[in-house]
Amino acid sequence: MIWNADNGDGTYTNPILYADYSDPDAIRVGEDYYMVASSFCNAPGLPLLHSKDLVNWEIINYVIKKIPEDRYEKPIHGCGVWAPSIRYHEGLFYVCFPMPDEGIYMCTAKDPYGEWSEPVNIRPGAGWIDPCPFWDDDGKAYLVAGVAKSRIGYKSVLYMQEMRDDGMGLLGEPVKIFDGNLNDQHTIEGPKLYKRNGYYYIFAPAGGVKTGWQTVLRSKYIYGPYEYRVVMRQGETDINGPHQGAWVDTVTGEDWFIHFQDVYAAGRIVHLQPMKWANGWPVIGRCVNNREYGEPVRTYKKPDVADTKYVKTEPQTSDDFKGRKLGLQWQWNANSNDKWYGFSKRGLVLNAVYKNSAYGDVPNLLLQKWPAPEFECVTTIDISELTDGDEAGVVSMGMEYGVLAFCRSGSGVRVHTVKGVQKFDNNLVSETKEDINEVTVLPKDTKEVYVKYVVKRIGERDLNEQERNFPEESVSVYFGTDGYTYEKALEMISVPGRWVGVKNGVYCVSEKDRTDGYAIIESVNYSR
Repeated sequence: MIWNADNGDGTYTNPILYADYSDPDAIRVGEDYYMVASSFCNAPGLPLLHSKDLVNWEIINYVIKKIPEDRYEKPIHGCGVWAPSIRYHEGLFYVCFPMPDEGIYMCTAKDPYGEWSEPVNIRPGAGWIDPCPFWDDDGKAYLVAGVAKSRIGYKSVLYMQEMRDDGMGLLGEPVKIFDGNLNDQHTIEGPKLYKRNGYYYIFAPAGGVKTGWQTVLRSKYIYGPYEYRVVMRQGETDINGPHQGAWVDTVTGEDWFIHFQDVYAAGRIVHLQPMKWANGWPVIGRCVNNREYGEPVRTYKKPDVADTKYVKTEPQTSDDFKGRKLGLQWQWNANSNDKWYGFSKRGLVLNAVYKNSAYGDVPNLLLQKWPAPEFECVTTIDISELTDGDEAGVVSMGMEYGVLAFCRSGSGVRVHTVKGVQKFDNNLVSETKEDINEVTVLPKDTKEVYVKYVVKRIGERDLNEQERNFPEESVSVYFGTDGYTYEKALEMISVPGRWVGVKNGVYCVSEKDRTDGYAIIESVNYSR
């Protein structure tokens, strides 16, 4: 296994997912747990994970095949699908998600493993984010949401609005229910709404992703006024944030809280915390010195799920493509096109797609999340069917990215590396600089190449005076032609993408707008 939190002795060690499942929300339906997370401009969007015990998770589906709106045929880094929520009401699963420039969307499904409905924009327009639907005891429905300063000009405000009981539209006018600008809850966002013992509770992180805390609001009335309390802080632990997540319970009545931690290059990884109630307020994590708030735990006893059967598992990574379909671990850099790929007996066929942008903005990069703090990934590529001007290779994608390319060119196969840097302005890429370096030329009859992608933890880094002691990883990329001996071609210090962790994957492009060339990805194998 690459990363598994289950210690096998009735305990687990955080994080439960060392992968970039940012802004997680989760529910329990019977003995089953379902989790969704942000996906930004990557497609398919909105990964859906399943667990039986809150510790062992696997990917089971995506809620949307493509990101709504035509502009996502190209990567728009940091835009697209932000923090979603998932709920179950009267036999139907609901996933509500924001696109900060386009609106608030709703999808439904009777079977979470099956087809989800096409997304409906229930609140068109920019600015609202992090929505969560709620159905009250009297049959009325509501939506709580936050705001994005980058789109609306202000932040730290939560709104409540009545919703149609089918979840497919909003009613009346929004009501401002909490303003973190008026107190010490700046940057409050990510609200999740619940009801317990006659009180409405809104779990909402504040203070910022990397340095914040978890707050809970409480009121007897849906529109407030709400009192608030901080219920979890980083304290003396090394689990910074701790940020946005979900309250879930077990069949035995235990309460737990899922949240994320930003670890910089690897993205926003997922933790599981015990939760207790005291005087009508939750305390998340381990209570220290009888404080009103808890601190995150590192190792703890597993949730008591009674006789529920579970298997030790983790999100998918390696792929040999024998099933003639993409594994659920894969996402494209933008909305995909069926003409980009196919399958043969030997593996995944990547057609050479015309490249008219910098590598970081190529839509047909096929990527997956880093699965662990350290790992190796060996990719076997058949390049024999590339034609002149075509290339295939491996990419490490972040705001600073690296590429190892094999380019068919006349008398041989040119091997070159690319180091790229993206700069952003007004939420869009404003400038990209790329440094291209030729490594060697392989013989024209070279058929298979092997690429080893290695991530190593090399120390810690400070991002600024407040954001300190984050993991620092190196990325090294090697290549060979026999599967045994490798030559180092590229090394770089990892930098995350726009609100996402580094992803690694494969691609095939061409300098020609028409080509019959292609590469075959025979296998992708991960190991620790």
